[in-house]
Amino acid sequence: MDAELAKEAIRAIHREMEANRDHLIEIDGVIGDGDLGLTMTKAFQAAEEAVSLLDESDLGTLFARAGMAMAKAAPSTMGTLVATGFMRGGKAVKGSTTLDTAAMSAFFRAFADGVMERGKTKPGNKTIVDVIDPVATALAEADARGVPLGTLPAVVSAAADGGEEAAKGMMAQHGKAAVFREQTIGKPDPGATAGGIIVRSFFSVL
Repeated sequence: MDAELAKEAIRAIHREMEANRDHLIEIDGVIGDGDLGLTMTKAFQAAEEAVSLLDESDLGTLFARAGMAMAKAAPSTMGTLVATGFMRGGKAVKGSTTLDTAAMSAFFRAFADGVMERGKTKPGNKTIVDVIDPVATALAEADARGVPLGTLPAVVSAAADGGEEAAKGMMAQHGKAAVFREQTIGKPDPGATAGGIIVRSFFSVL
């Protein structure tokens, strides 16, 4: 993945957030504020605009710029967490003009760790982390096995599917959803759903 493909990945995420805006609003309305679809659409529209005309080959800088644009355009909790993920991921691959499997693994590991640190959360709390963390682990395992780059979309999609399904069975620990406690068990987590959209769209360009 080079800079042009990275820009296309961000465009792909924006397109999918637009396509899934109403769905995210619907599921967020059950256990949250009901604004996640609007937040994610606004965040990734800003990210796409920020990088579209950016003449930058350093992918670390490109992803950091995307994150900064998201933080400014969507300063809500989820917007801030996703922005942090992109900025931390960008820092992890700074100086890279292309990303191989190892670099993508480093990006998403830093993304997950950044969200956990900023959100004071961990896997198992029914958040976006429950998708991003297993995706980062799956990428590390794929790198160790020498899995071809072209098969990564399937690897990531399987990890995201597993994370989203696992999150359904969890009880929310953060934000408005935590108020509902046991009532959140068995329901999709909006953050995990958004995380699935992010990673699947990111890798779809491969």
